[in-house]
Parts: sequence; structure tokens; C-alpha cells
Amino acid sequence: MNRAFTRLKWIFIGIFAVANLGILVWTVGWALPEQHCVEAHKWWDPYSRVCAQPILTSDITGRMITDKKARDAALHAIGRDPPLTGAVPPPAAAAPKP
Repeated sequence: MNRAFTRLKWIFIGIFAVANLGILVWTVGWALPEQHCVEAHKWWDPYSRVCAQPILTSDITGRMITDKKARDAALHAIGRDPPLTGAVPPPAAAAPKP
């Protein structure tokens, strides 16, 4: 085989190896952390590559969301399940009265 073809073959193999290494680094360093963060219902910042825990404003201020549908939607958006209502009575209410 001609030496030019052999050299060209090694150049293309090198480019292919560098491209695959770049794809591997991007996947492990950028794509997978973002995917894990989003699956955990957290906020991903692509510029600083930080996964942050979202919180409700009502958790900070103490003011509760009065609309039940809006509160359930807000809790679902940050990955918390809305509290079950009427499923299990509280223990104090279950005690028989004398």
C-alpha cells in the first residue's frame, strides 16, 4: 500500500479516536449529571453545572398557598407529593371516647 494511504489511514483513525473521547467526556461530564438532576426534580444550572434543590416560597415566608389545586401543582413541580387527605384518621381522633 502507498505510504500516503497509510498515513491518511492513521490520521483518520486519530481523528475518530479524539472525537469518541470528546463524546465520552461530554456525556459523563455534562449530559449524565444534568439527566440525574432533572430526574430528581431539581434545578440544573448549565453554566456553573450545579444541581440545586428547589424550595417553595411559602417554606421561607411561612405564608401558605391557599388554593389547594395551586399548592398541589407547586408541590408536584418540585418533586414533593401533596399530603393525603382523609385516607387515615389521626391517632387522637381514632381513640374511643368514654
